[in-house]
Amino acid sequence: MSTAKKFAGQTAVYGLSTIAGRVLGFFLTPIYTRAYSTGVYGILTTMFGWVSILNAVMSFGMETTYFRYLNKYPDNKKRVYNNSFIAVFVITLFFLLVTLPFLNFITGFIQVGNSTSHNDFLLFIKTFIAILVIDAWCVVPFAKIRADGRPGKYGTIKFLNVIIFITLNLTFIWVIPYWLNHHFIGADWISHWYIKGWVGYVFVSNLVSSIATLFMLLPEFLKLGLDFDKKMFGEMFKYSWPILIANLSFLVNENLDKILLGKLLPQNISVSEVGIYAACAKISLFLSIFVQAFRLGAEPFFFSHAKSKNAGQTYARIMDYFVIAVCVIFVALIANIEILKYFVRGKDHAQTALYWTGLKVVPPLVFGYVSLGIYMNLSVWYKLSDQTKYGLYISGVGAILTIVLNVVFIPKYSYVASAWISFAAYTSMMILSYIWGQKNYPIPYNIKKNLAYIVASVILVYISFTIFKRNIFVGNALLIVFAGTAFYLERKSLLAIFKK
Repeated sequence: MSTAKKFAGQTAVYGLSTIAGRVLGFFLTPIYTRAYSTGVYGILTTMFGWVSILNAVMSFGMETTYFRYLNKYPDNKKRVYNNSFIAVFVITLFFLLVTLPFLNFITGFIQVGNSTSHNDFLLFIKTFIAILVIDAWCVVPFAKIRADGRPGKYGTIKFLNVIIFITLNLTFIWVIPYWLNHHFIGADWISHWYIKGWVGYVFVSNLVSSIATLFMLLPEFLKLGLDFDKKMFGEMFKYSWPILIANLSFLVNENLDKILLGKLLPQNISVSEVGIYAACAKISLFLSIFVQAFRLGAEPFFFSHAKSKNAGQTYARIMDYFVIAVCVIFVALIANIEILKYFVRGKDHAQTALYWTGLKVVPPLVFGYVSLGIYMNLSVWYKLSDQTKYGLYISGVGAILTIVLNVVFIPKYSYVASAWISFAAYTSMMILSYIWGQKNYPIPYNIKKNLAYIVASVILVYISFTIFKRNIFVGNALLIVFAGTAFYLERKSLLAIFKK
């Protein structure tokens, strides 16, 4: 049980820093929805959607590759670190060479709607190119901090990044308008450059927070050297590129629906529909946070315990706890959706009502994260067995489903189709990973028990959301019954872990 306790402890530390940062970021959602119309919020969502996809390209899967090669070359850690960073650095230089000469073309391709000028979008693109490059440089140093067992430092830097981002957002959206309205000292100077309601300030805030993170990671950068191993680099590249495609496919599943909504719907409603969908999707963030925290703790843990005698049993036991946790969170979010919806409010009643029309997408999106979290847990098999090509195949299937089904169904069903397609893609990936994993790297998962919890949670969510029409009292009564039953059935194992 000691390895499971250690894993729970690591995940808890990463989870606290992740949850703190993401929850603080979540509170920007009501600020954005009140400050910007659904159309402007749609522009913000579109830009961040593109950046999320390109982030995967820039990091080139080197985070996972770094952990794997530390495990393969425990006596040559510095060379692994150098090779990983050099790979990312070269990719960023190549990215700059292929984007900077074609900024106008890229701007025309990405721009959606007609509420923002071409020049503004061009500035947005330049800002995000800088963000992408800086964030890519930080990937391997962050991985090193995790591999060195320094979750406190990792969490502190991530937390400060979010604090800087939020502070600047609040300054541009609330503080400066208040300052100008009351004609405080310097108001005349500020009024010469400040543009009220300009969404670009969100992107500027992101750039500043990324630059600050780069400076906070300087001690890790100073540990880099020019020690380059061509043979090791070739091995790492071979291991990494399927992970790149897999990560890219995942981000396509996560973000392409919002981009396609902007392209496939009529121009007069496209950005508004994107804004409604993206705002309501934020409610599923709480489960996404847990999945992210799990990944941060799980990846280095799985690699470090790969050679343990009972590794398979440990992974299976972790899956049991994970499934229980995500299913309880799933039921809890839907049970309290009538409270959580108040995080998504417009500047007036009409805008609020417009945003709330998208609440029906929350259950399939949240269950999609349940499937995604289980898939991330299952994916240990192809990473540990150096069969990362299967990650490419699995994520590729998910990406193809996302692209084809969205293109077919968005024109008729808008963002409702996107929500259910996201669920279908992640569930397909989960099933494929389990089937291929049991053939190539068998792990004794308790499949019947895990399925029982999943099916029970889906039934309770359906009863709460559809039959009782989001009644908060019924939903929370069902939550208490579900969580209480799970705790009773698993009490011995859970109490042993929580004692730690």
